[in-house]
Formats: sequence, C-alpha cells, structure tokens
Amino acid sequence: MTLRLLLIRHGLSSFNRENRIQGRNDLSKLTDEGITQANRVGKALEGVKLSAVYSSPLQRAAETAREVLREKSNAPEISFEKDLLEVDLAQWTGMTKMEIKEKYPEESLTWRKNPNNLILQKSDGTTFKPIESLFTQAERFLKKLIENHNLEEDNTVLIVGHNAILRCLIMQLLNKPLQGIRRIKLDNASISILNLKPNKKQRYTVQIESLNSTTHIKNQLPKKGQGARIILVRHGETNWNKEGRFQGQIDIPLNSNGKTQAMAARSFLQTVSINKAFSSSMARPLETAKIILNGQTNLKIFLEKELIEINHGDWEGKLESEIKEHWDSLLELWKKSPHKVQMPNGESIHEVWNRAIHCWERIANSLSSNDTALVVAHDAVNKTILCNLLGLQPENIWLIKQGNGGVTVVDIPPENDDLSLITCMNITSHLGGIFDKTAHGAL
Repeated sequence: MTLRLLLIRHGLSSFNRENRIQGRNDLSKLTDEGITQANRVGKALEGVKLSAVYSSPLQRAAETAREVLREKSNAPEISFEKDLLEVDLAQWTGMTKMEIKEKYPEESLTWRKNPNNLILQKSDGTTFKPIESLFTQAERFLKKLIENHNLEEDNTVLIVGHNAILRCLIMQLLNKPLQGIRRIKLDNASISILNLKPNKKQRYTVQIESLNSTTHIKNQLPKKGQGARIILVRHGETNWNKEGRFQGQIDIPLNSNGKTQAMAARSFLQTVSINKAFSSSMARPLETAKIILNGQTNLKIFLEKELIEINHGDWEGKLESEIKEHWDSLLELWKKSPHKVQMPNGESIHEVWNRAIHCWERIANSLSSNDTALVVAHDAVNKTILCNLLGLQPENIWLIKQGNGGVTVVDIPPENDDLSLITCMNITSHLGGIFDKTAHGAL
C-alpha cells in the first residue's frame, strides 16, 4: 500500500520572469507561459486518479492547481493550506536578486551558501530564521497529511506549492539532511514523486521515485548551469532484473527490453552534447552506454571497476524466496537496515559506498566547466552516490529509486566550496508516462 505524493511547483510567474523575490507576496501571478505549463502538467496526469488536492492559497499556486485540474473529470476539491505558503523573506519581498545582492551583500551570501542560518527582520523589529520557520510549517503540513490519509490504502495526492516549501517538505521527509534544500532543484511546473509506505516502527518509510521532472513541458533536460554536468544512468533491464534475481557482480547482459530502454534513453538525450563517458566495467552498463552514445567511435568510454555492482556473494543468482530459506533473518535485516549487513562471502554497502563515492569524486574533479559526462552504473552504486549527494548515509539507500534506463542529472558547481546540485533524478518518462514502471527486481 502506498501514499503517492505528486509535488508540483507553480508555473512561471510574473515575478519569476522579472527575477524578483516573491516570498509571501501575492502580487505575482501566472504568466501565459505559466498557464501553458500548468495545462501540460494536467495532460501528464491524465488518467491518474487523485484522492486529494492540496495547494498554497497564493494566486500563482492556486491558479496552477486549477489549470492542472481543468480537464480532469471528478477531480477532488482543492484544499487551500496556509502551511503550503512560500518562505517569508520579509523586506526582501518584491526586490530583484541583484538589488538584494547590492543592498544586503552579507545576508545575500548567507542565503546562497547557508540559507538555514539566514536571519531577517520583520516589520515589528523582531528577527527570525526563514528556513527554520519553513521547516516547522512543513512538519505541520505533513502531520496533517498523514492524519488525513490511511497509509494502509493506495492513495495519490497532488500538492501544488512553491520552490522553497516543496524542497522543505522533501527534506523533512528525509529527516532534514545537512544543507538539504541546497542539494536539489525544482523548476516551474516540475513534477516530483515520493512514495510513503506504512511501517510499524516508524509509521511510514519514504522513497523518492523521481525529482524535478520537466519532460512534460519540453522533452529535454533542464538547462545546464555554469559548471560541469554529469548524466547518471542505470543500465537497462536484464532477465534477472525481470525475474527478481540478485545479480550483483555476475555479468548478466541486457535483455531485449533493456536494449529498448537504452535506445529510448539515447533518443531522450539526443540533443545533449556529451563529450566524456564513463561506465562500470561490467557488460550491462557498458552495453547501455554504447547504445546511448550511438556508436560515437571518437568518444572513449572509460571503464571504472569501482562502479561495479555490489557483490552479493552467496546470494547472487538467487531469488528472494531462495535466499529466505537459508538467510531469512539476514534478508530481513538487509531490507530494514542495509548498512548493518555483510553479504555472505560478499560486500557490505559501506564498501560499495566508499569505492563508488571515491570514483564519482575523481570523475567530477576531472571535468572542466564545459564538460557534459555520461556515467552508467548500477542500482546500488547509483543509490550510494545519490545518497551522498543528498547528505544522507549508507543506511538510507532504500530512500532512492533507480529505474532501469532512468536518467539523473547532477550539475557540478564552478566554485569548489559549493555543493553539487541534483538537477533531476530518476527520469523515466522516455520509457512511458511520469511514473517509473521499470522492473522491481533485486539489485
């Protein structure tokens, strides 16, 4: 049973276009382009049954919600929630970012580098921390959301809000990793999907299915920043993925569907100028990389042993039911606390974490600002890399979903002391629809 959350940032607004801070100011409204974006969200959600719709009451979000539901018959009534209001930026509201940088240089730098520590002054002279207040707001909304929906049933809920509050909601669900809201990007009219499942001990567990998908607006990736970009892809499907076998380091090739997935990723990325390529040294990611690059013989694919899949040891080649016969308690521990498991005659997730992160950082540090690199690897490897980028730990790998042929984009900052940005995660729309329908097999 799953409570599926569809997080939608409002469409392009008048203040967005003017590069002004909106905050809780309700003067900003949707542009014609923003209305078109919202309509395209609605088309992307065609056929999706919604149990409830929540929206910020600010007009740019409220109008987005109405446009999303315009063509949807039997849509639930929109519930306007004050706890979905955007961050309060006090005296900055209505100012351009350049004006803030010139008038409040120190505070502007804090907002960019460490927003959790920003202190602003209200009109009555009292001071407050905007992001701290927003996290409290996010916590209240999530508490109400869980109270309103039975986690023992399948429900899909639409939530329309703003950039900062939606990022705070996501980070609140991830237990607020350090500097978390700076680690992800949410574009106008983007769709992010999170799944909540009932859990007796913690009440629910969280899985990020996808982040910041904008392919329903334009079938391409978000615009590249000033630094290098890495496109991280999980290899296409194998027969063992389909069967649910633990394949690990057994070198199973792509099946016909896996090759089709790789070709779909190639079509999706055809407008991207990839000038460097890296792959796990195993056959299934290498074949995926070659298909995506479409035989670019002038582009060498560097093979990286540190990116190979986790070694499941004695579990490799086995179905979950077969593993359960001999390692029942260890399998349960793997599902609940993967960081505590040493695979019999295999690896731990800590070992995978150390080698994968070392390789990722070496690749990232080797790139220039003009580079766009393709990296193709595996489920566990990609999960450890993304957990690290989100400020999470090895025990959190189940929070991340990686579909076969799924595309993730990471933008490397031009400044060495800044954080890498997960621009979008696990985009599988090129495989059909906004939801990840790839194999749910073992790692």
